[in-house]
Amino acid sequence: MMDEKLEIQQLRLELEEANYNYYVLDNPTMSDYDFDHKLRRLEELEAAHPELLTPDSPTQRVGGKVAEGFGEVVHSVPLESLQDVFSFEELFEFDQRVRETVDNVAYDVEPKVDGLSVALEYVNGVFVRGATRGDGRVGEDVTQNLKTIRSIPLRLPETLPRLIVRGEVFMPKAVFEKLNEEREINGQTLFANPRNAAAGSLRQLDPKIAASRHLDIIVFNIQLAEGKSFQTHTETLDYLESQHFRVIPRDLCSTVEECTQYIRSIGDGRENFEFDIDGAVVKLNSLTDRTTLGSTAKFPRWAAAYKYPPEQKPSKVIDIVVQVGRTGVLTPKAVVEPVRLAGTTVTNATLHNQDFITEKDVRIGDTVLVQKAGEIIPEIVSVLREKRPADTRPYLLPDHCPVCGAPVVRDEDGVALRCTGVECPAQLVRNIVHFASRNAMDIEGLGPANVESLVQAGYVTAPGDLYHLKISDIAKLDRMGKKSANNLVTAIEKSKKNDLSRLINAFGIRQVGEKAAQVLARQFGSLDALTAATEEELTAIPDIGAITAQNLSAWFSLPQSRHLIQTLKEAGVNMDSHAEPVGDKLSGLTFVLTGELSAFTRKEASERIQALGGKVSGSVSSKTSYLVSGEASGSKLRKAQELGIPILDETAFIDMLEK
Repeated sequence: MMDEKLEIQQLRLELEEANYNYYVLDNPTMSDYDFDHKLRRLEELEAAHPELLTPDSPTQRVGGKVAEGFGEVVHSVPLESLQDVFSFEELFEFDQRVRETVDNVAYDVEPKVDGLSVALEYVNGVFVRGATRGDGRVGEDVTQNLKTIRSIPLRLPETLPRLIVRGEVFMPKAVFEKLNEEREINGQTLFANPRNAAAGSLRQLDPKIAASRHLDIIVFNIQLAEGKSFQTHTETLDYLESQHFRVIPRDLCSTVEECTQYIRSIGDGRENFEFDIDGAVVKLNSLTDRTTLGSTAKFPRWAAAYKYPPEQKPSKVIDIVVQVGRTGVLTPKAVVEPVRLAGTTVTNATLHNQDFITEKDVRIGDTVLVQKAGEIIPEIVSVLREKRPADTRPYLLPDHCPVCGAPVVRDEDGVALRCTGVECPAQLVRNIVHFASRNAMDIEGLGPANVESLVQAGYVTAPGDLYHLKISDIAKLDRMGKKSANNLVTAIEKSKKNDLSRLINAFGIRQVGEKAAQVLARQFGSLDALTAATEEELTAIPDIGAITAQNLSAWFSLPQSRHLIQTLKEAGVNMDSHAEPVGDKLSGLTFVLTGELSAFTRKEASERIQALGGKVSGSVSSKTSYLVSGEASGSKLRKAQELGIPILDETAFIDMLEK
């Protein structure tokens, strides 16, 4: 027992040291293999001796349970915001006010990280709590999610009775771009910028989701340090570095002129930071002088945040090109004469959509003002009409996809134009990922990364190619050996036997999801019958509206759709429904399922209800006919009881289905 206790202590020290070297110093000292091996050994030891498990163990970084909500945290020291200045003239005025009270002024100048401000609290050197800034006085407890950030030390070298530090959680630019690529492939809404992505990730109720987002943190202030005293802000940052925190880069300036020079250099080099910045912070270095100056009701008098003005420059629109994204959305882009903006040379500017082009009246040949939106994406601010050539014409996006030639349709929101081609090369990865997803053809092992590899290797150019893949070809791909390749081919072969409803869902027809696909499969029995159905026959089916019927008819009429269906038939993919014809015994009844059922999965129970004509809802309301209550039922059961909704246990539910 004593030997294992010592081994646990040693493993924790080695793993935390490896984390510090990798995530803070950017100097790996342990291979991924060794790290994973040691972490697994530590998990085994802690499982065998749960009495030795502590909150600061490296195994607890992604070990928290899904939270029901975030508790409130009252900050011991308020997390103040800073007064913004928007010009160097205003910065000079700030300096004059400081010098009226303080002699021998020295300023610490730092980039202002555009992220989410948090406070980290340590007791006797152990990380015990982390909270968002909130309104500065009360924030949210996000401790478990903060533990997933590898650059946050869980135990400090020096064990002060209590230490509270302030930092900015951010999503690195490279991580942000990769995350949005994955979200686009999966048909999810894209994050507008890294700050929104960081805030959304840190406030996930499931720490495992937060961990998957690879957040990072920069620490820039000590809020409280019991048993430790400092004279300057510089001393505090040096101390934080010694305690294995990742600390904000900074420079010490003795005059406001030096401050402006460093602020300019930060702005010129902003593209080199791995995080987004929205300005630079100027802070009085002396902590004693800070106390003398104090704070207003809103801001400290000893600091200011300089906000960089959006740099705008004129350029000429040489051409307008249209890109087709992975979800089929057509995005116009202006090709402009090279212009230097925010530290980089800009040659393209987004035009967003047709509505944006029409509103701004952007034309090829126009001279336009270009800026970087949020310091990231170049966009056109306005057209300089007085410089417009006489022969320009209004620009209209094409009505057919520039990549595959399929018709283009306007989204339900009336803004985006989208390609309808199911075999369009531009959206091939996205379409195949959806085709193989769990609620569609359910091909295990065919996630975004493997689909990307198959497409890049040229083995898959359309969904139908999946059924002709060879084990020997798949095994050549990165991270794929012969066993993995064999498993994938087996999963693809298994998917041929799926019910028709899965195939219909896999097609990705607009407004035809899992439930609508099940209804259509039961109603028509075969894909041939569904393909031949008229819009009138489709709208006669409950839950199939006029727009959905139009989408179905339009999709089945497309050459690419007919080609896909033919290739799948030739590959032996099932085109018939396994389900019993739709009954009407539960017609007009709405069911809500809660808790765990022993005889069914939630999905199987829903399918049984729908097969008898009933509906399944996710929430209890006055329109609910029955609540089916399994083991460990929660709030839905309480609400049903309050509303007087009839409640069925599993036995009563089975009786209803059988009778």
